[in-house]
Amino acid sequence: MAGAAVFGVTTTNVTTAVPHSVSSGPVALQVQASPDDPGEVTHENGIVVSGGWLPREVAAQVTAAAALVWLRRRRDYHPRNASRDNSDLASLPPTVAAVQAALADSPRPLAAPAPSIGITALVDVLPAGGVGLIGAGALPVGRGLLVTALFAGHRHPTTSLITTKAALASLLGPAAEALGRRLPLTIVDNLDEAAQLVHAAHHRAEPHTVPGPEDRQPRAARYRQVVLLSEEDGDESQAKNLVEASVTTATTVVALGKWPAGPTWHADSAGHLHHPLLVPERTGPRLCVLGQMAATDLLALIAVPDPTPGGPTAPRATPLPHPPDPRLPRQTTRHEPTLRHQAARQRLHLRVLGDPQLLLDGEPLAVRRSAALHILVYLAAHPTGADTAQLTDAIWPGLPRRSLTGRLYTALSDLRGTIRDAGGLPAIDHVDDRYRLNPTHINVDLWHFNAAIHHAATTLTNTHTAWQAILDAYPADLAATRTWPWLDPIREATRRQIIDICVSLATAEPDPHRAFRLLQAGIRIDPYNAELHRHAGRVLTALGDHEAAAGLHDRYQQTLTRAGLDDDTAAHPVTPTTIG
Repeated sequence: MAGAAVFGVTTTNVTTAVPHSVSSGPVALQVQASPDDPGEVTHENGIVVSGGWLPREVAAQVTAAAALVWLRRRRDYHPRNASRDNSDLASLPPTVAAVQAALADSPRPLAAPAPSIGITALVDVLPAGGVGLIGAGALPVGRGLLVTALFAGHRHPTTSLITTKAALASLLGPAAEALGRRLPLTIVDNLDEAAQLVHAAHHRAEPHTVPGPEDRQPRAARYRQVVLLSEEDGDESQAKNLVEASVTTATTVVALGKWPAGPTWHADSAGHLHHPLLVPERTGPRLCVLGQMAATDLLALIAVPDPTPGGPTAPRATPLPHPPDPRLPRQTTRHEPTLRHQAARQRLHLRVLGDPQLLLDGEPLAVRRSAALHILVYLAAHPTGADTAQLTDAIWPGLPRRSLTGRLYTALSDLRGTIRDAGGLPAIDHVDDRYRLNPTHINVDLWHFNAAIHHAATTLTNTHTAWQAILDAYPADLAATRTWPWLDPIREATRRQIIDICVSLATAEPDPHRAFRLLQAGIRIDPYNAELHRHAGRVLTALGDHEAAAGLHDRYQQTLTRAGLDDDTAAHPVTPTTIG
């Protein structure tokens, strides 16, 4: 294939596969990387983040929600939209990245399923009639309860949460008002309103039945209704009224502070509850605990766009290189592609499009440490280099830098030693705390890809064949088998360049059959993009093949359903106050 020369790859034929909606974890690579002690962030069946700890079940829900954010962005992208500002390429919040990285580095063995310590265990461990929480962990556990319930409700609509303005303000601080109105919860002013909503929700859920002793099930199996309060929200009579409603409806009530209508337990900062009248004092599993910033980061994932201005802004996207709109001729040329002259053949080749792999003289070179492979891919995606802070933040998000410098140096030393011993080549330059791949000694397919796009965008002749060569040579997404959080913005920007090419070529193609095949190529690269499917459907309709157009639409809807976007098919606009 003529396009293969575009990327300077001389040893491989990679099969393009349709990307999966949500990765199930790292895929075993030919590069034999071993883990680098993920125990610092994953222990006791949970994930450590800055300012807290999440049970693995909750962390998995966070990761799934993060994947949906990127799938929505892929779905909603409009190829060749000159007015788009790429704000939807912003990285997700730091706490989200830390959770994603921890799960990616420490996937659970299939033989050891996780015990449920999410919303189900939380509902079962707390007493009927409500409980107050005091102690150093009361607010962190309250934030953990808020996140646990809302993420559970995000996946399972039978879970709902009611909270008061005072409780939400104590948990989220200044972000409570702006973020609260965008979350899938109900905010009330007092306990009487909460009791009315508890009764109303119960009757909506089971309008014709009243649970009795003979058919009583575990509370979490029937209802997942949670009420979160502050101890200043009402008097004792209002509290007793809410207790009656909660017992009747099997609702979980938690007060942040002393609870006048029931027991008050102590919550420690690690997320353990202690019943003062029980031996042993510790009650139930460890619960999710979060600081304000961590909770706000996580909740932003499931918050809907804010229709009002003036809310907190999401992180702006880092500017990413994007080529000019392809300049295409009116008619397809039949000349051979004019490709840039390849650089002198280096012995080292780094493939990062598809399955990351380092090759020496065409043969795979084993990279022993996963962090070393991570460094290679990061430097390939950042050809101007990166300093120690940037590398540690990317490889180990959420961990303090001071504890990571030694691990980074160990990985770099091992990597440089492996390359030096195998080929005697100084592939990584280190100047003034900045690391960079040396282009004299290492050839990177991503660099050739970007150079080919720049060349095609500036060439004056044979432009169609130049763009077609790039399209033909694209093997797969950037580090397609890896789930490192920093990859997502660059991976999506690279993917968009390819589908922009597909749409540009299809728009300029006078033959509708060829135009459809070009759009099909784009759909194979991004099966979630709505505009590609609309464009392809219009071409099929213009050809008079209405049955094929209907089939294309049906398959697309099935793809969205499998990805978890079936209840989210409307446009999900990006505003400065939303993620996704």
